[in-house]
Amino acid sequence: MRVEQQPAFVLHARPYRETSLLVECLSRDYGRIGVVARGVRNERARLQRAQLEPFQRLEFDLLLKGELATLRSAEPVGAPLRLTGDAGLAGLYLNELVVRLTGRQDPNPELFDHYERTLRRMAAGEPLGWTLRRFERDMLDALGYALQLDLGALDGEPITPSASYFYDPESGAMPGRPGDPRALRGSDLLALAADTPPDQAGLAALRRMMRQVITFHLGGGELKAWRVLR
Repeated sequence: MRVEQQPAFVLHARPYRETSLLVECLSRDYGRIGVVARGVRNERARLQRAQLEPFQRLEFDLLLKGELATLRSAEPVGAPLRLTGDAGLAGLYLNELVVRLTGRQDPNPELFDHYERTLRRMAAGEPLGWTLRRFERDMLDALGYALQLDLGALDGEPITPSASYFYDPESGAMPGRPGDPRALRGSDLLALAADTPPDQAGLAALRRMMRQVITFHLGGGELKAWRVLR
């Protein structure tokens, strides 16, 4: 099947055979796709490796057959997004998260939009910690793992801002105790639900919570980017 002018971002690329690359991409209409870019490591190739950098929105022409697609052309759309320093590391975290939590050829335009919006926020210099928490929340929602952030898991009552909770990935917000390493305030959960940045203590608590939730959905695994960001 021919796919033309498909919006996509490169997530990861690795050498494939002598002169080619196997590229993992997030596309708008086909989800994550494994793409064989033939000959791009050859100096005389029409399509060069530099055209397949992360964080640049592209339009792909592909021949999609089976699990892998063959790249026919790739054209940049707009100016490249410059992510350097900590923002570059955060971008690589996004890419690894998408690769690890999605299956190939599972269409999810909503996730594509969340991903592009997050890259633009980071390129604009918005606070990285809060930007990543928003993406994690929105990605889980797009994948069908939405967090229940405003109601308690046991009684279904509204979260109390001053109360202490911990978040169980299978059940939701459970009563907690101050001093528990998993503890966070009800106000932190409500801030994430309302898309309102919490204070620094709240951001740290939400980071711990999201890591626990993501670890659960990875089946207990860990992301390489966590070790780097640590």
